[in-house]
Amino acid sequence: MSKWKGKYVIGLTGNIGTGKTVVRRMLEHLGAYGIDADALAHRVIAKGGPGYKKVLETFGQWVLGADGEIDRKKLGRLVFDDQTALKTLEGIIHPYVIQAIDLLVQRAMQPVVVIEVIKPDDLGMDSVCDSIWVTAAPLKTQLSRLQNKRKMSRHEAIQRISAQPSQESRLASATLVIQNEGSFEETWARVNAAWNKIVPAGVTEPLTVLVPRKVTPQGVMRVLRGKPRHSNEIAQLLNQVRSGSNLTRTDIMAAFGEKAFLLLQVGDVLRGLIAWQVENLVSRTYDIVLEASIPPKQALPLLFKEMEHASRDLQCEAALVFVPTSMVKYAEIWESLGYKQREPDSLGVTAWQEAARDSQPANTVLFFKQLRIDRVLRPM
Repeated sequence: MSKWKGKYVIGLTGNIGTGKTVVRRMLEHLGAYGIDADALAHRVIAKGGPGYKKVLETFGQWVLGADGEIDRKKLGRLVFDDQTALKTLEGIIHPYVIQAIDLLVQRAMQPVVVIEVIKPDDLGMDSVCDSIWVTAAPLKTQLSRLQNKRKMSRHEAIQRISAQPSQESRLASATLVIQNEGSFEETWARVNAAWNKIVPAGVTEPLTVLVPRKVTPQGVMRVLRGKPRHSNEIAQLLNQVRSGSNLTRTDIMAAFGEKAFLLLQVGDVLRGLIAWQVENLVSRTYDIVLEASIPPKQALPLLFKEMEHASRDLQCEAALVFVPTSMVKYAEIWESLGYKQREPDSLGVTAWQEAARDSQPANTVLFFKQLRIDRVLRPM
C-alpha cells in the first residue's frame, strides 16, 4: 500500500529508449495522474529554482550557459564518470523532487497516480508505491529510438545505455513488465490489460462527455475526450481540413503516445478538435482544427474552457496555446478567454519559457494564460 491514503501509486521505470514516457501517457489516457520526476529535477536547478544557487556554489559558475541557466549538458559531462560528483548532485536535487512529488500526489484529484522515475530506489519510490512497472525493449529497438528520435550518434546511444543498470536488474524488481518493442497499438493493448488487472476495482476512466452541450444553428455541439478508438475519425477530419494531409489510423494511434485530443462533435459528427499535451505542469495546445462551416466564436470557447478545466485537474500552472497565423485574427475570442499574445522570453518562469521555446511549431503565434498562482518548486 502506498503512503498516500486513498491513492493507488504506480512507480514507472525502465532503461533509456524503452518508452517509459509513452506508457505514462497511456496511463494518463486511462485516467491516472502522471508525474515526471526527471522534469521536476530540471525545475529544481533552473534559474530561480530551489537548487540553483547550491549547484553553482558546489560545482562552480562554469556550468552556466550564456542565458544564466545551468547548462545541463556541461553538468552531465562533469558527473557522468564521477560517482562522487553524481551523488553530490543527487543530494542537492532529490530532496526537492521528493517534496514536489509528495505535494503533487496529495493534491491530485485522480485516485491513481503514475510516477515516471529513472531510478525509483534513489528517490525512495520503491518503498512507497503500490506497484513498480518496468518498460522493456530489445537493444536494437533502444538504439533505433535514441538515434532516430533523440538524434544521438550510435556511439552516444551505446554509451548512454551502457551507463544505466542492466534491464535484467530492473526486471527483477518489477511488479509488472510492459514489453514495448512493437507498435503503439500493441503496447496500448498491454497497458490497457494491465490497468484492468492491477488497478483496483471502482477506478474508472474520466467521463466521456466533459462539458455542457451548446445548441447552435449547426446542431448540438459537445466536447469529448479523444481516445485511441477515435483514431479513424481524427485522421479523416485532419485529412479533410488540411490540404495534402494523408494521415492514417496508425499515425493517430502513435500521436496518442505524445498528446491528447479534445473532440468537437456537432450532432454525431466530428467537426473540430484541439491536440494538447501536459508536461512539467505546463499545458501546450498544438493543433486547433475546425471545419469551415463551424463558427469559431461558438466552438473555440467550448474547446478551450474544457482544455483549461482538464489542465487544472492536472495541476498545470500555465497554458501555452500555439495559434495558427490564420486564427490570430480572432483577437476578441482569445481576449475573452483570458489569453494574451506573448514571446517565450517574456514569460518569467524558466519552465514556462523552455516549454514555449521547445514546443512552438512554425507558423504559429504564442498565446499565454496563467492557470494557478501557487507554483511547485518555487525559489527559496
